[in-house]
Amino acid sequence: MIVARAPLRLPLGGGGTDLPSYYRRNGGFILAAAVDKYVYVSANRPAGDDLIRLKYSRSEEVATVAELRHDLARPAFEALGVEDNIEVGSMADVPAGTGMGSSSAYLIALLTALHALQRRQISTHELAELSCHLEIDIAGHAAGKQDTYVAAFGGLLALEIKPDGTVDVQKVAVSVTTLEELRNGLVLFFTGMTRVADLILRDQQVRTDRDDQEVVDSLDGVRELGYRIRAALETDDLDAFGGLMNDHWQQKKRRSGAISNPQVDEWYELGLHNGALGGKLIGAGGGGFLLFYCPAGQRHRLRHAMTRAGLREMPFDFDTYGAKVLVSL
Repeated sequence: MIVARAPLRLPLGGGGTDLPSYYRRNGGFILAAAVDKYVYVSANRPAGDDLIRLKYSRSEEVATVAELRHDLARPAFEALGVEDNIEVGSMADVPAGTGMGSSSAYLIALLTALHALQRRQISTHELAELSCHLEIDIAGHAAGKQDTYVAAFGGLLALEIKPDGTVDVQKVAVSVTTLEELRNGLVLFFTGMTRVADLILRDQQVRTDRDDQEVVDSLDGVRELGYRIRAALETDDLDAFGGLMNDHWQQKKRRSGAISNPQVDEWYELGLHNGALGGKLIGAGGGGFLLFYCPAGQRHRLRHAMTRAGLREMPFDFDTYGAKVLVSL
């Protein structure tokens, strides 16, 4: 029996530049943090028969891998040569469709569990690239690279993505004091809305491929803001970080009318009027979690205002471990 987990993530800068439609032209840059909310996967070889059992929001029991309907588990089993006699289950700390990268975290946790079950070794970078290949190239998801890499590595990361898809993973050089204040100042609220990120991201890909100038300019802008956000963190300027988050959100909204909506805009303005310096809907947009940066002394007011508006805060901490095996029996 193997139990593995992989963390979800908060994107802090450069979101959208990790999609192939953009980075193949200009290279991408992502700043993101892994958090202590996880996807867990268990894997076991039960005695008694050779069936394949897969349990998630549905339950599948099949004789061959080709019969599986789950479009991430099927290619993962095929890649590792799993043919029969396996039972895999999963659960998550956060619902799917909320912008925290749960699909990629699931695949990373699944691959980690399968490698452990087969007693195979794989480096973290190889794990991330295999997961990207399966999710983007094989399953055909309109996904970027950041979710996979943050789930695999953990920590506060800067990802330089070259036009050939090569990813240079860098730890952001933030002081312990600044990291703690950043953690305290980031406040996360669930909007109660879920969405299908694939639709929003696929629209971005199509418009980027067509050289839609508004989309390309927006992505150029968020990539540059990603570098500036990293510099603000590494120079301990969290007030500048908060302001840049606001700039980032305004740039991001230029890409699609589906990224925000009047209700989200109202909540966002409410946050700014109650002490937040900046924020964003995390992930592709359209729903999920609303993240704010709020300096000390204003956080109680922000929490009170957003709670009265009907949003629920989700406390979190940073994760520094990335994907790992929790149980091996």
